[in-house]
Amino acid sequence: MTRVLPGTLGADGRPATLGVMGGGQLGRLFVQAAQAMGYYTAVLDPDPTSPAGLVAHYHIQADYLAEQGLAQLMQRCSAITTEFENVPATALYTLGAQRPVAPSAECVAVCQDRAVEKQHFIDSGVPCAPFARIDSAAQLDAAPASLFPGILKTARLGYDGKGQVRVADRAALAFAWDALKRVPCVLERRLPLALEISVIVARHADGACVHLPVQQNLHRDGILAVTQVPAPAVGPALQQQAIAAATQLATAMRYVGVLCVEFFILEDGSLVANEMAPRPHNSGHYSLDACDVSQFELQVRCLAGLPLAAPRLHSPAVMLNLLGELWFDAEGQESAPHWAEVLALPGVHLHLYGKASPRRGRKMGHLTVTAADPAGARAVALQAASLLGLPAF
Repeated sequence: MTRVLPGTLGADGRPATLGVMGGGQLGRLFVQAAQAMGYYTAVLDPDPTSPAGLVAHYHIQADYLAEQGLAQLMQRCSAITTEFENVPATALYTLGAQRPVAPSAECVAVCQDRAVEKQHFIDSGVPCAPFARIDSAAQLDAAPASLFPGILKTARLGYDGKGQVRVADRAALAFAWDALKRVPCVLERRLPLALEISVIVARHADGACVHLPVQQNLHRDGILAVTQVPAPAVGPALQQQAIAAATQLATAMRYVGVLCVEFFILEDGSLVANEMAPRPHNSGHYSLDACDVSQFELQVRCLAGLPLAAPRLHSPAVMLNLLGELWFDAEGQESAPHWAEVLALPGVHLHLYGKASPRRGRKMGHLTVTAADPAGARAVALQAASLLGLPAF
C-alpha cells in the first residue's frame, strides 16, 4: 500500500485526504483521529445529518453503490476505509481498482457472511461453535440433531442481536426459518457460556500486527453494555490464546486495517470464536481515553501506510454504552440525561456522537471511566451507571 504521509499536499495544494464509507459514529471517530494527524477527510453516506458527515471536510451525500458518489470519493481521496461491514463489497471492489482500500473488499466479504466467516475460523485453526448452513428446505431437514438446542442466525445483515432466534428442536427451527423469511441462515449449537471477550488487532500491509488489551464485555438484549479492561475474569494464558487466535485470523486473510474478533469463554474454560468485525469496534472505544494509541489512530495508520505502534494501556477502564432510552423519562417524554452529576465524578470521559434524535436501542454515545486501578474504575463506573439509571454490572 502506498504510504500517505500526514501533511502531504495533493494536486489542489491541500493536505492528503482519507476517505471513509459510512457516516455513523465509527466514521466520526475515525475522521476526528485523521484530522488530529493533519489529514483532510471525506465521508460517503446518504444521510445529510450523518455524524461523520457533519465533521468531515467533505460529505458526499450518495448511496453506497451510486457511481457518481464513488467517483467523487475516488477523486478526493488518496486512500479509503469503511466504518461498517455492511457496505456493499461491490462498492469496495470498484474503489479498490483505483485507490488503496483497507480493509479489502475480499476481507469485508468474508465478514459479511456468517457461514463464510465460520469456515474461515475452521480453515485458520480457530475453534468455533458447531454449525450448519441453512439455505434450503433440504438443508433444514438435514440439520444434525447435535445442533439442538441451537440459535438460528441470518447469514447476512445481523448485528446487535438482530436476525437471531433460539430454537429448541427441529420443529422450532422450521418455524424460526419461516419467521426469518427463509433467507440463508446458519444454525449454531447453543454453548454453555461463562464470559464474552473481544480482541482488537491492527495489521499493516507489511504484515506487522499489534493489538489492544483483551476486553471483557457484557451484552444486554444483544447490544454491548459494558466493557472492562483489563479483563477481570480472564487469566494470562487465555488472554494470550485469544490474542494469538485474532492475529492468526487477520494474517490468514492478509487483512489490512483494524479487526475485532469476539470470543466466547465456555464454562469449561475453553475459547471459541463468535464473529469478526472488519473495523473498529464498540468494545474498543475505551482506547480513546485509556491507551496511548486508540483503535481509530491505528485505523488511520493502517490506511495511510504508517508504522504501527503497539498500544499501551496507561489506565484501567470501564466503558458504558449510552443508548437512546437514556434520553426518555419514565413517562416516555424526551429528556436529556443529567450529565452534570456524572461529569462531577473523577476519571469520567463523555463521548456523544452528534446524532440528531434519540431512539430506544440507538447508540448515542459512550462513557469511559479511567482510574489508577481496576477497582477504582469499576467503583466510579457503578456510580455513573446508578446516576444514569443503568443496571449494575
